[in-house]
Amino acid sequence: MADTRAILTELWSSLRHEAQLAAARDPVFGQALAAAILDHPDLGSVVAHQIGVRLGKTASERARFAAVAREAHAAAPALVEAASRDLGAIAAHDPATTALLPPLLNYKGYVALQAFRVAHWLWRHERFDLALLLQAESSTSLQVSIHPSATIGTSVFLDHATGIVIGAFAAIGDDVTILQNVTIGRQDALPGRSPRVGHGVLISSGATILGNVAIGDFAKIGAGALVTADVPAGCTAVGAPARLTNCPHKPMSSGATPLDATS
Repeated sequence: MADTRAILTELWSSLRHEAQLAAARDPVFGQALAAAILDHPDLGSVVAHQIGVRLGKTASERARFAAVAREAHAAAPALVEAASRDLGAIAAHDPATTALLPPLLNYKGYVALQAFRVAHWLWRHERFDLALLLQAESSTSLQVSIHPSATIGTSVFLDHATGIVIGAFAAIGDDVTILQNVTIGRQDALPGRSPRVGHGVLISSGATILGNVAIGDFAKIGAGALVTADVPAGCTAVGAPARLTNCPHKPMSSGATPLDATS
């Protein structure tokens, strides 16, 4: 717990410092930064504000969505920890930026993921209608639709984040990167038939993963691939229908249960 607090404190300090420098460089932009970051006491408040701003169409809707997110963050601090890890992962791995401020303010995939985390918390507490409303607003405003019953780990990056659909009860592990126009969903309505995506997986643009399949740790799904069968750990799946390539000679661990960061 102490390490988690230290990570959150360090990230929040770095984020505020970036915002202060940016505000000093551009006073007009600085006014927006004050409302978005500098007027807030912590990362959870900032993320809740971003959810409200990006999902709400009116001032009252923005205030309501932000209030729901703050309620969730207060009840489940793991949500803020997940938001911190997601943001840090983008800064560490995205070749387009090494800073924290741009993805927080401008990457809609980051906001969509945090809105999902709030929706999942609502779903777990049987507030189904509000959870589905958040999903619908995220789909409309951000072009990312993640069913609130899905589970997603931390340090996850929705890159470009347009046309992403993750269906009911899908399970996604830590350190996963998902590019644009990806679909992950069931082929039928039976329970337990949703895809399970392991840790460290890369899912490239336009890929589709359907049915009761397991994607092993550190596998790669190629652009436009159609996956309807298991992909072993470390392998690459390409084509439609997908075929396996570049599989490791030695077995890698697979089948790890994805961390539900919102529990």
